[in-house]
Amino acid sequence: MTARRAALLVALPMTLAFAGLAHSQDEAPANSMPGMDMTPAATPPPKTRIPKAPIAPDEAAMPGMSVDSMDMSGMSMKGGEMAMMPASLGSGSAMQESSGTSWQPAATPMEGNMAQHGAWSTMLHGYIDGIYDHQGGPRGADKTFSESMLMGMAEHPLGAGRLTLRTMLSLDPLMGRDGYPLLLQTGETANGVTPLIDRQHPHDLIMELSALYGRPLGKDTSVFLYVGYPGEPALGPPTFMHRFSGMDNPAAPIAHHWLDATHVTFGVVTTGFIHGPWKVEGSVFNGREPDQYRWDFDKPRLDSWSGRLSFNPTPNWSLQVSHGHIHSPEQLESAVSQDRTTASVIHDLPFRDGNWQTTFAWGRNRLAPGPTLDAFLLESAISWKRHTVFARGEVAEKNELFQSPNPLTGQVFTVATASLGYIYDIPLSGHLSFGLGVVGSAYALPDAIRSAYGDSPLSAMGFIRMKIL
Repeated sequence: MTARRAALLVALPMTLAFAGLAHSQDEAPANSMPGMDMTPAATPPPKTRIPKAPIAPDEAAMPGMSVDSMDMSGMSMKGGEMAMMPASLGSGSAMQESSGTSWQPAATPMEGNMAQHGAWSTMLHGYIDGIYDHQGGPRGADKTFSESMLMGMAEHPLGAGRLTLRTMLSLDPLMGRDGYPLLLQTGETANGVTPLIDRQHPHDLIMELSALYGRPLGKDTSVFLYVGYPGEPALGPPTFMHRFSGMDNPAAPIAHHWLDATHVTFGVVTTGFIHGPWKVEGSVFNGREPDQYRWDFDKPRLDSWSGRLSFNPTPNWSLQVSHGHIHSPEQLESAVSQDRTTASVIHDLPFRDGNWQTTFAWGRNRLAPGPTLDAFLLESAISWKRHTVFARGEVAEKNELFQSPNPLTGQVFTVATASLGYIYDIPLSGHLSFGLGVVGSAYALPDAIRSAYGDSPLSAMGFIRMKIL
């Protein structure tokens, strides 16, 4: 059996199972709570997002009832109705849980088709984009491609805690091993021989296949264990495709490999402790980034480590600092390891019919042997009704923009990019929307590389999107 076929045999049944559980919700009768009307609205809202109001649990609309501790077992949920899934990590709000074991502000809106199937709580979320990409200047290129993500999650009580199973899949391998054009992007390889430069690599078919067990120890206190193959270690902020501030932008950040590039790791074990607004956790994981064979599983190994401290002082804020040693991340530079340090602040502001989130993040890669390189990211997205405006600015020190025999090989250049985009979403049903979007980018380049990139290149992407809500 080929590795591709084995991966498909694992991925497809899990996806169908999650989809079946979610679909069965549409045919299940909704249980009721006294005095509460759970009848779905006749017309779904334009944006089927589930807002978390920036208030403390004990200030919820039902006097004397804590929102995060409500027993919602057996409650039917659809589309924009309020969903109260228990916290996978054992304590705190489920709304603050993001990719891997990372935290986001608890006020962050949640998207997904949620359902209750017996004792199982399920969620299905995903999107598929059709994109026309034009990257300007002498090193730019054009390409039409599709990128996608489908995530399924199922939770079930187990002993004194809860077991959470997750899978995240992507059809990105269909875009080709060399990914898509993206000026100033670096990292990974298309063929195992040459590095990807000015291109974003595709993600693997299976981006996450994980199990998480969280066990409460007392009020606002818990421990948890997370195992993924692949999965995401405790290093960096939530992955860009899971951040509200960045998820509508079809282009990956050029600072990706400074902040959250370990989000697809073939072998990770994380354990952590939560008390109130604090979370401390540590991981051992596979430091090697995925190879060019995007349809299969890479060889697991636990040769790297990381630790992360997170702090959510209010529902509107999430802060983290993390550090890790990444052993031999790039297969073309196997003798080079990295010590990565990151810090980030995310602020989320819900308002009537909308939400505004901003993320600031810093990452430092200290190469051994090699230089120390910094990157900064500031991104923001504001969404109201059917409209979303998003922006991103980045500054990064890069030493991989040129390869031998170019005389600039190995030199460090500070580059910057800024992008601004918009998407208009049209609801098609209670669980599906169609979006039309565009994003444009400009760059700031040092004089030494203008002859290669042009004086002032400009880039743009036009895209359509189907999203599960």
